[in-house]
Amino acid sequence: NTQCCPVCTGMPGALPVLNQKVVEYAIRMGHATGCKIHTLLKQDRKNYYYPDLPCAYQITQLNHPICTNGCVSIKTSAGARDIRIKQIHMEEDAGKLNHDEFGGGALVDFNRAGVPLIEIVSEPDMRSAKEAEEYLKKLKSILEYIEVSDCKMQEGSIRADVNVSVHKIGEPFGTRTEMKNINSFRSLVRLIEYETERQIEVIENGGIIEQETRRWDDVSGKTFSMRSKEDAQDYRYFPDPDLVEIRISEEYIKNIKDNLPELPEIRKKRYIEEFSLSEKDSNMLTNSKYLSNMFEQTEKICKNAKAVANWLLSDVSRILNEKEMEPEQIPFTEEQLAKMIILIDKGTISSAIAKKVLEELFENPRDP
Repeated sequence: NTQCCPVCTGMPGALPVLNQKVVEYAIRMGHATGCKIHTLLKQDRKNYYYPDLPCAYQITQLNHPICTNGCVSIKTSAGARDIRIKQIHMEEDAGKLNHDEFGGGALVDFNRAGVPLIEIVSEPDMRSAKEAEEYLKKLKSILEYIEVSDCKMQEGSIRADVNVSVHKIGEPFGTRTEMKNINSFRSLVRLIEYETERQIEVIENGGIIEQETRRWDDVSGKTFSMRSKEDAQDYRYFPDPDLVEIRISEEYIKNIKDNLPELPEIRKKRYIEEFSLSEKDSNMLTNSKYLSNMFEQTEKICKNAKAVANWLLSDVSRILNEKEMEPEQIPFTEEQLAKMIILIDKGTISSAIAKKVLEELFENPRDP
């Protein structure tokens, strides 16, 4: 606990302030997902006692979220679907509990307590684990492009709270359970598939689903009951008395919109038109901002867009998967990849030899 201060550890008399950057980032994400941006900002207190929340309340936005009514489009083998975004609101992060499975206790990490974050709340429009995965990938891609987050899931820069419920077609939604702080796509898919089957089994055996928060265990691949899930009235929300109302000018909101970086959907269309890439290839490239940037920089040097796309989406992606690396961990430069492609185009080396060169570039990056 080295990154703590009197405010985030809940010391008496230490007063919070609103972080200006989180307001800007929330508006950026609101614009990028087609939300309505609100000019009146209010902060509320959400009261609950949990060991990782030293104040026994969390500063959040209940009645006046900064962004509402957005949407992102996803596509899976089942077809295209629009996922509505109910709201984007700002709040402070809590600490983190590290449970000791053997000693029976828990350690509390307050380093991230009080750090501002944005929470993106979707409507219940997803119908499968695959759709949930595609939705989260789409959000991750947008967040990277507009530079709101580095999206390093393994470091907790982006996390998902997952609500799952089952129901028969034509009947109302079933009771939902919530699993918090999921930080990998693989866990997300496994969790939803397991929890769906568990709920169906409980109902078919005559049981009822309890509204609760469950813990996902990645090793066993199962969820375990943690605590009953509260409703809004249980949190005793009220306006935060330490933080004043804030009005944002329309000019400030418009200025953020005018300075938004290129979004993945726009870049995807540009790749189809400018480089004659297929929609599938354009989509795969623009899913990762880093991979997309590498494609553009390499293409500028070797002037062979199709070859660059093919190498990045086939052999480079395969090696990344094998090594369990992210695109931003690619060790070689755009110049080195371009040089390899130029050597193939000149007939100096064959594609088969280039595959060996690429393997070597991953191990010991240097002039091809």
